[in-house]
Amino acid sequence: MSRVRSNRRLALILAHLSKGATLALYIGLLSRLGRRPARIADMTRRWYRGLCDILGIRIRVFGCAQPGCLLIGNHISWLDIPVVGAQGEIAFLSKAEVRDWPLIGWLAVTAGTLFVERGAIRIDELAGKLRKIGRDRTLMLFPEGTTSDGSGVLRFHPRLFALAQETGLMIQPVALAYRCDADEMPDPVAPFVGDDTLLAHLLRVIRHPGLTAEIHFLPPMALDQDNIARRLLAERTRGAIVEALGMRPDAVPRPPTRANPARIPVANPNTAGDRPEPIPTGGIAHVA
Repeated sequence: MSRVRSNRRLALILAHLSKGATLALYIGLLSRLGRRPARIADMTRRWYRGLCDILGIRIRVFGCAQPGCLLIGNHISWLDIPVVGAQGEIAFLSKAEVRDWPLIGWLAVTAGTLFVERGAIRIDELAGKLRKIGRDRTLMLFPEGTTSDGSGVLRFHPRLFALAQETGLMIQPVALAYRCDADEMPDPVAPFVGDDTLLAHLLRVIRHPGLTAEIHFLPPMALDQDNIARRLLAERTRGAIVEALGMRPDAVPRPPTRANPARIPVANPNTAGDRPEPIPTGGIAHVA
């Protein structure tokens, strides 16, 4: 992409961020007066759509998000958030550190992101928050606990699937992929992994000549006698996503060139025994 077009995109993104900050300030002021706007979720969806348009991301959608479901997806990039968020009134689960990011954290709070601390959070507490937003919005989780390059799907940590058990929500798998426009091959620019920084990655995306995102909203999975254990739910959800992406069941992502600081160590499943499994909160969860 030419430098002129890249600079134009950058200017549009800065203006779009300013628009988001203005909206967040407006919502915050009204909320302090006890008059919080009712259309925040719709405004957030439109803001996501505008960001995707500015970045030149073409989005191909298969299926749609079903009401009364907990969305579970594979995680490739911070781009997952605006790409999925543009499809409906969808909230996201984020690591608590995002709340302290300059501007981004403020926008995330305004948009209704749920935050969890690293380590052991009470599932019943998180389920209570989910029930509160579930009347109006859908929640999406990324149970890999980190991002990957999209060449495979990491193990899904079963702990978060207790949310479906606590709330009675069905699970809807969501398969995400990024393609090069020319040859349908996995896009090498979209993944946000390793020691990459948000600014550096954003600048590469701005210079990208063409990026296509694929979203597959797969059939929901109901909790029944054959599909109730958390570990089984995690395995079946991951299996559905891997199949939708045309990968082998044992396909795992290539490791980043350097350690990924967002990845949270978890217990070895072969030696964990009855120890509680920590909730993964390392994924990049909300950018606006």
